[in-house]
Amino acid sequence: MTKVLVAVVAFEVIVFGLAIFVMIQVSQVPVGLAVGLCVGAALLAVLSAATLRRPLGQLLGHLTQLVAVLLGLATSAMFVMGGFFALLWLVTFVLGKRLDQQGVTGSR
Repeated sequence: MTKVLVAVVAFEVIVFGLAIFVMIQVSQVPVGLAVGLCVGAALLAVLSAATLRRPLGQLLGHLTQLVAVLLGLATSAMFVMGGFFALLWLVTFVLGKRLDQQGVTGSR
């Protein structure tokens, strides 16, 4: 489960980087604000990926998903992309927990 969750937040870092240009060109967000929002979100995602094996990392991952959706307030495209990644995160997290639980009970 952890590897897939790391992949999700790693791809989010790429999306956050590309969102800078969308914010500036499409939504006319000031450059400094667009860079600040997206770099902050990307740093949160990287920190989440680095600590994902611990409960803090999972909490940061959930927070990253919330931030991704809230970036939609700056540019509407991020409502779609943030929602997509949040759904992907949630499905992976829930199914991973179920599989981990089955692995524990199945090995006894």
